[in-house]
Amino acid sequence: MNICIVGTGYVGLVTGTCLAEFGMNTICIDTDSSKIATLSKGKVPFYEPGLENLVEKNVAQGCLRFSTEIKEGVQSSLVIFIAVGTPANDDGTVDLRYVEEVAEEIAKHMNGYKVVVVKSTVPVGTCQQIKATIRKKRPEAYNFDVVSNPEFQREGSAIEDFMRPDRVTIGAESEQAIAIMRDIYSALYLNETPFVITNLETAEMIKYAANAFLATKITFINEIATLCEKVGADVQFVARAMGLDGRIGRKFLHPGPGYGGSCFPKDTLALLNIGRERGCDLKLVDSVIKVNKEQRLRMVEKIRGMVGELRAKTIGILGVSFKPNTSDVRESPSIIIIQRLQAEGAKIRAYDPAAMDEAKAILRDVHYCADPYDVAAGCDALVLLTEWNQFRRLDLERLKKLMKTPIFVDLRNVYDPRKMREAGFRYCGVGR
Repeated sequence: MNICIVGTGYVGLVTGTCLAEFGMNTICIDTDSSKIATLSKGKVPFYEPGLENLVEKNVAQGCLRFSTEIKEGVQSSLVIFIAVGTPANDDGTVDLRYVEEVAEEIAKHMNGYKVVVVKSTVPVGTCQQIKATIRKKRPEAYNFDVVSNPEFQREGSAIEDFMRPDRVTIGAESEQAIAIMRDIYSALYLNETPFVITNLETAEMIKYAANAFLATKITFINEIATLCEKVGADVQFVARAMGLDGRIGRKFLHPGPGYGGSCFPKDTLALLNIGRERGCDLKLVDSVIKVNKEQRLRMVEKIRGMVGELRAKTIGILGVSFKPNTSDVRESPSIIIIQRLQAEGAKIRAYDPAAMDEAKAILRDVHYCADPYDVAAGCDALVLLTEWNQFRRLDLERLKKLMKTPIFVDLRNVYDPRKMREAGFRYCGVGR
């Protein structure tokens, strides 16, 4: 089957590459010619474990191609995936201009029956809007179907999530479109992957509801962590015991500086606005957003509580990406916390295994270092903000000798408080 993916960002590139791995003839389209040139050489412009190897392999085998010509992609393919960005507007609503532009281009170049699959995260009702646009703009009365097929890929483990998903969600209005989508994902039948087949609006809502619930779990455990500090409880044990309850589950019960990235902040805001537009006040989602913002300020207070006045103090930062195994710094708690520390006069030394180039485009006056020990040199405090594996077993004696003051603020609860104190550190975690 010939597949076209419009958009070579995170979602589009992972989707296109994995479908090529499934045996599809895949062409990925993007307007950025330099990006297309890079991808055509098998190189990936962002960090995702294992992705570059898969791209290089499938390009070499001829299963995966890249182009700037959307006409070529549309006319040569039965199925066209829309995987362009849907950024947030200033008011929290979703900017759908790129989706709309792609829909118009698909309509313009249609040369027969097409299945248009919306992979981008879009508000409920967008697929119906796309259907109306294509119907209005198509040059002839070609038949087509629009499908909602939301992605559930975690950055840092996207390939595994695509190849072995918890479920595949397909929203469609015709049996023909459903059959084609089942054929595309037929490789997943071997893994007995559950398929959720529903209408367009329900599929669109599933994506937002899932992300809002996960954001709520993160926010809930952060509030419990704050209370644990007040009453002398340890949130690590609280979270573990909660997670052993089959009704709750252990995932996303990890206290820290709050959620970030390209999905949760944008999607919770979008869901809140979808509700407001329809007269439905989502009070819980609204609270989640507010508490998550406050969590970053609480982390700054923790750092200040450990080092005192921040002006002229040197703070070492371990990790600037919003989570490990990604170079993504969008809405990263690290970035926001660093900016607050700088606003109070702190000097920042930082290291991240993958995201320093991205951070340099946002943060000014930060000294970027070669490794964690370079960060520690002369610091008044070391703050662990992203739980990369290489930060989990640091040489504590070496760190202590390098630092001006042995203060360790562990905002991901990676280290054991007792062992840190025994090693001579003043230690602070979250909810402990």
